[in-house]
Amino acid sequence: MKNFTVERLSFDSLTELPDSWQNQDYKDLLRETGYDNPDEIEPAELKAMCLMSLTDLEPTEAAQLVLGYLFSEQLTSGQIENLAHQMLTEKLWEENPELSQHQGFYKATQLLYEAYNGKFPRAEAVQFQVQLTAEDAESISLFEAQPEAPLLRLLAQGMPDNTLLKRLFGEQLAGTSFPEAKDIVWQLRTVKQEASSITLEVVSSAYWLDDFKYADSYEATTQADALVEEEN
Repeated sequence: MKNFTVERLSFDSLTELPDSWQNQDYKDLLRETGYDNPDEIEPAELKAMCLMSLTDLEPTEAAQLVLGYLFSEQLTSGQIENLAHQMLTEKLWEENPELSQHQGFYKATQLLYEAYNGKFPRAEAVQFQVQLTAEDAESISLFEAQPEAPLLRLLAQGMPDNTLLKRLFGEQLAGTSFPEAKDIVWQLRTVKQEASSITLEVVSSAYWLDDFKYADSYEATTQADALVEEEN
């Protein structure tokens, strides 16, 4: 167990993930909708044109197109069709059992919500900075490889006992195997690193980490996941 002081530096709610859709994505989606020459569109206009092209379709058709673009290698056409209907009413980035697909469902929903002016659920994410100060400087190495699990163990200790992360993943938080951590922490960036402290910026679903907004500064312990040989 490694000892840290955890300090929440900032906390914001988001309706779209930073840099989740690039101009190339908008061009690709425009081609999917049948638009002939997306390369001729001014970069500043690409997103607006993409949203407009999506709204020429029925909402479920547009959802199928966007899901097909994001998940063509992971989902069958039948699954995509079913999920496209569910997207109109369900928060798939929270409710779908496949955690590895949550970030993709969030990206799809944020785009469709904007295109259809609220016909899809409003996507909610969180972004915050947290400073971790180690009792022993060597402990900072925990965040060099696979930092998500040790980070979530620290964050959870600043959240209420009834928070969803603790209720669903109590065993993983206490142990040394938390493979789901990388699907819960969607974006992770090192803002600053010093000898015995590191400041991280975290983006995740409000579903998992909204309760961290109540955290202030506290002492916590964590450990890395045990390294497991990956099966071929």
